[in-house]
Amino acid sequence: MPRHATLSRKTGETEITVELNLDGSGQHDISTGIGFFDHMLTLLAVHGLFDLKVKANGDLHIDAHHTVEDTGIVLGTAFLQALGDRKGLVRIAASHVPLDEALARTVVDLSGRGYLHLEANFSSAQAGDFQAELVEDFLYAFAGNAKATIHVTLLAGRNTHHQIEVIFKSLARALREAAAIDPRQTGIPSSKGV
Repeated sequence: MPRHATLSRKTGETEITVELNLDGSGQHDISTGIGFFDHMLTLLAVHGLFDLKVKANGDLHIDAHHTVEDTGIVLGTAFLQALGDRKGLVRIAASHVPLDEALARTVVDLSGRGYLHLEANFSSAQAGDFQAELVEDFLYAFAGNAKATIHVTLLAGRNTHHQIEVIFKSLARALREAAAIDPRQTGIPSSKGV
């Protein structure tokens, strides 16, 4: 079964369309109007091997919060839809990713329960014109709407750009592994059976 989803959401603050293929090759076409965020979503696609298109128009004349958070909502919902019935999933995965002085660990459980735990003390409040606090806003929205338990720990780093980048790369790698199909897993990967 193809594992993909296309989803659009329009509010008074944003208009977002996401196309996602979990079994892709990392192809991407990202346009949110926020250069640094586009870079992070590109990393998510490339390191997750997800084919991903994101088109977002938001009220950037106010700030980036609504666009970033709402993109997390739509992408998380698309991820949930693309997973389908979850039969055969690896389900649980972890990834450590370094980038020079920075290191992050992400642990994912595609459990059907949305939860985010983030431990990250960024070196500065911004990476370029991107507010570091928006990382949590995106992850919280994504985890809740993907119904995924996600634990992220920033273990090291000095450069805020690198710190945020390793978080997105480690998330991508953990999602890639957790969303993979295990040929030995014939049903739902849960002792509950659901």
